[in-house]
Amino acid sequence: MASASGSTPNDRENFIIKITCPATTGIVAAVTGFLAERKCYISEMAQFDDEETRRFFMRAVFHLTGEAANKAALRHEFTTVAERFRMTWDLYSSRKPMRVIIMASKHDHCLADLLYRFHKGELKMEIAAVVSNHLDLRPMTEREGIRFVYLPITKENKRAQEGELLKIVEETHAELVVLARYMQILSDELCTALSGRAINIHHSFLPGFKGARPYHQAYERGVKLIGATAHYVTSDLDEGPIIEQEVQRVDHTYSPDDLVTVGRDTETVALSRAVRYHLEHRVFLNDTRTVVFK
Repeated sequence: MASASGSTPNDRENFIIKITCPATTGIVAAVTGFLAERKCYISEMAQFDDEETRRFFMRAVFHLTGEAANKAALRHEFTTVAERFRMTWDLYSSRKPMRVIIMASKHDHCLADLLYRFHKGELKMEIAAVVSNHLDLRPMTEREGIRFVYLPITKENKRAQEGELLKIVEETHAELVVLARYMQILSDELCTALSGRAINIHHSFLPGFKGARPYHQAYERGVKLIGATAHYVTSDLDEGPIIEQEVQRVDHTYSPDDLVTVGRDTETVALSRAVRYHLEHRVFLNDTRTVVFK
């Protein structure tokens, strides 16, 4: 069924507004009133007031009707509302996919899952390149017609290669970097440069079993649940703000290799969800935590 503006929900351009600001009264009324006055139709809205940090978070999805102002006018006019409430905010179009760089080493399951979901239309993004410190994933990448960049890492060239990575991010205008089992620790400088726009998948239910070989650590402790954690990258290894987690029940019969096998599913699920939430502008940083409107 066509909407009042004459377009169907599938081809209609939606806009997403993300807002964070100090918590106070009147924010929702001001935002919804602003959009209503300009004949914008709100189809989805979520909000959260963090009583500990006294921060307010809001995400709204809306589309323009035939009588509505255009995006440029909305952005310009909304600055008055934003200044009144000291908002940090942005406005996004559903028709503009996010440009993404995927990084992986030798394990292919997370990359393969992201490519599958991308082709199925589950992840609205443009994959600018796949970057790896090994050549194992080159055939898979180039078979999909995606640029593959080989940046081998040694102790001596790490700083230079990270510089090359940042050049690729800049030249492709990449807005998100996904570490899909990229088995290298990023330098503090690179973590800072990619702050808030780099997602890592750690094959453990953080904060437990950080660092290398977490499945073997889990086996030694006899855990009954294993998990995977998708989080934003920070200079503190495996301690970035958590976006999504997935768990799987196991028992005493599972060997370390069994845990690795089962863990692949939890990794792909947690990472794909986190990437989708970020692509859809559902994630807000809240100090060391996140607010995720699902």
